[in-house]
Amino acid sequence: MSRPEVEQRAAGLRAERVPFVHATVVLAERPTSAKPGDEAIVFADGTIEGFVGGTCAESTVRAQSLALLDSGDPLLLRITPSPEEEAEPRPDRLTVHNPCLSGGTLEIFLEPVVPAPLLLVHGDSPTATALAGLGRRLGYQVQAGVGVDLTSAAAVVCASHGRDEEEILTAALTAGVPYVALVASPKRGESVVASLEVDEAARARVHTPAGLDIGARTPEEIALSILAEMVAERRRTSGRPVEEHRHEEHEAAAPSGTAVDPVCGMTVATVETSLHLDHEGARYWFCGSGCLRAFAADPAGYLVS
Repeated sequence: MSRPEVEQRAAGLRAERVPFVHATVVLAERPTSAKPGDEAIVFADGTIEGFVGGTCAESTVRAQSLALLDSGDPLLLRITPSPEEEAEPRPDRLTVHNPCLSGGTLEIFLEPVVPAPLLLVHGDSPTATALAGLGRRLGYQVQAGVGVDLTSAAAVVCASHGRDEEEILTAALTAGVPYVALVASPKRGESVVASLEVDEAARARVHTPAGLDIGARTPEEIALSILAEMVAERRRTSGRPVEEHRHEEHEAAAPSGTAVDPVCGMTVATVETSLHLDHEGARYWFCGSGCLRAFAADPAGYLVS
């Protein structure tokens, strides 16, 4: 996949609101097969399009990329065939020792591309107008809440003063939208929520009156209180890269969503696109085909009792 092809693919994914990580080789020492400027796209399922090195390097890029997708924080990943210490550890840099790496040291810049959170606002009231304007300034992609796909929405807010509220709220709850709110008085809001044809647990997810209680009065203040509540409710992520495990540390548990290669000790993302092998009812994950073949030839030699 050439650089223009990667850039064209990335542009299309941005337009389609598909999250991915753009990986670019910035340093490649001989005899590595990768070259500076080589690029790849890493998807949320671990699929990689493009080239940033052989299977062992690719496995490390996959694991680190998936760890960064939630936070959106970039990372300079340094992969070395022999151990080395970082003089000053930094959150935006990570050095990983990959004993299987057949080539020289690689440095790969990982840039997560995460779509702006989608805020759907239903209604044309002054509060809806204020919410749309302030939401855009805070980095949300704002759309009208009618006739659109709700499955990718981060929030749905009804501010229509009674028009089509039940339909929008029910659709948002059914689609599993993380934040669903209704701008209404406590009495009217309670009545609207009670009428929704969803179960009690779903009804309890509707925020009404919408927004934090900050004494808001004007449409702009109400919009501010709603966005503040959305921020307070959103899922938090660590944004930390995956810590690598050494070969002698197989007993330690790997982070969620990863496993330790039983042959070399590398951390591997536990997705279908990673190499794996089932043995006596258990699944084992590998950084590359060499480790998989070694394990398959002598599983007992690598399993820790």
